[in-house]
Amino acid sequence: MATEATTTNFQNSDFRPVPQPPDFHPEVIVSPHDGLHFWQFMIAGSVAGCVEHMAMFPVDTVKTHMQALGSCPIKSVGVRHALRSILKSEGLPGLYRGIGAMGLGAGPAHAVYFSVYEVCKKYFSGENPNNSAAHAVSGVCATVASDAVFTPMDTVKQRLQLGNSAAYRGVFDCVKKVLKEEGFGAFYASYRTTVLMNAPYTAVHFTTYEALKRGLIEISPESVSDERVIVHATAGALAGASAAVITTPLDVVKTQLQCQGVCGCDRFKSSSIGDVVKTIMRKDGYKGLMRGWIPRTLFHAPAAAICWSTYEAAKAFFQEINASSESG
Repeated sequence: MATEATTTNFQNSDFRPVPQPPDFHPEVIVSPHDGLHFWQFMIAGSVAGCVEHMAMFPVDTVKTHMQALGSCPIKSVGVRHALRSILKSEGLPGLYRGIGAMGLGAGPAHAVYFSVYEVCKKYFSGENPNNSAAHAVSGVCATVASDAVFTPMDTVKQRLQLGNSAAYRGVFDCVKKVLKEEGFGAFYASYRTTVLMNAPYTAVHFTTYEALKRGLIEISPESVSDERVIVHATAGALAGASAAVITTPLDVVKTQLQCQGVCGCDRFKSSSIGDVVKTIMRKDGYKGLMRGWIPRTLFHAPAAAICWSTYEAAKAFFQEINASSESG
């Protein structure tokens, strides 16, 4: 009776039970990482990579000339001498030889680079944004994947940067001649060296960038929205510069392998890193392994600043679109 009375007391029109379908299951919504989808990371990375490399291409050309050994026109390690020699022999267009190859390779490679990094960072970090080891490992995974895409076009780009117009008339002429004379393997002669160079580079770069970005945000959290571009640019520049200096010796080896036989540069019997290092040491000593470190640093510091600020701006753009579509 007591139960019936209690039930009767709560039988009020204001408390009617909501009927549920017999097979009702609550919908589980998984939020994408950083509020973005995989394809959005790819587009943001592609835009960032193209902007970065196109803006810094002349500096990259100077670096390539300085690192190439043999009877190439430029034998001095001085930046001014290298720049003057290029301008004297080919004029201003000489600084932009190979930019077409860079344009074809940078977009797809950076799309892979950043999307793989974001996916791996989410997987390895365990929802811990301060996990430096996860940032380093994710950077290594990203460079292994992106270098497989970028190395062939990087090879073409560097050959165009060194060769005169008689050697290669353009991107497709270079591709055709390399395939005919050296085979498909020539495009990947430096892949192992590139990965060995970029693995520590990206490990240092991403770890430093994430740590610096976090530190700069903590310094002035109340104005982080207003200073977003400055934060990303500063953290990117410092991370790019430190990683560039550390990995210059391997970058010299990579350039040697990609440019062998071009413009009188040495040709190696194998793609062994040890053989290339011995040749460099015999010709130039230890300083030969640091050839081009100044333009390399001058390239990577502003390039990383441009790349990260562009990438983060693109991410913010997509985040706003996603937020407005969800609210609408």
